[in-house]
Amino acid sequence: MNELNTVQLIAVWALPVLFAITLHEAAHGWMANKLGDPTALMLGRVTLNPIKHIDPIGTVLLPIVLLMLGGFIFGWAKAVPVTARNFKNPRGDMAWVALAGPTANLLMALGWALVIKIGTLTQFSAPDIGRFLVYTGTAGISINLVLMVLNLLPIPPLDGSRILSAFLSPKLAWQFNRLEPYGFFILIGLLLLGFLGPLIMGPYGFLQNLIYQLYGL
Repeated sequence: MNELNTVQLIAVWALPVLFAITLHEAAHGWMANKLGDPTALMLGRVTLNPIKHIDPIGTVLLPIVLLMLGGFIFGWAKAVPVTARNFKNPRGDMAWVALAGPTANLLMALGWALVIKIGTLTQFSAPDIGRFLVYTGTAGISINLVLMVLNLLPIPPLDGSRILSAFLSPKLAWQFNRLEPYGFFILIGLLLLGFLGPLIMGPYGFLQNLIYQLYGL
């Protein structure tokens, strides 16, 4: 995508970033409702309407800044509220709720791969449309896999920490989750020390290659 100007890059990345971030949160709310907690549903957060999920900084400003800087793109939406006491099995059900977000990102990555496939078939009859679909699909795979892998890291409050907590003893899980106020600083520290990139890019590259092979791209 190096040949694209700033306006073209924003056009290519806009929908993939918007849906990757907002549908991730909607999936959390959908799963919570299925398991007995209607909090997100009652607040209108179990919806495909991105306006309900947008965080001005995490969904709009940060992705644009990262795009301008040329780094990998990620962001966040407004967190979906979950009331764990509504679950029959709070710890186990919270793990399923947490897993729903990354699963949604994986499904979206598979969907964007189909967009690339359609784009490659369209390039001969409609080159401009085909090229746009290929670029947008590539962006869609990238943002969804980055968000999936990042959120599965076992660092509170990321989804991976909720999943890990379900396998710990209640006492150890409580102690582990006390790290949540420091999770952002842990991520920044890993980034500055050069560890965050390899933690993400290893699984990211594996999944990207797997998806490309699956679709014959």
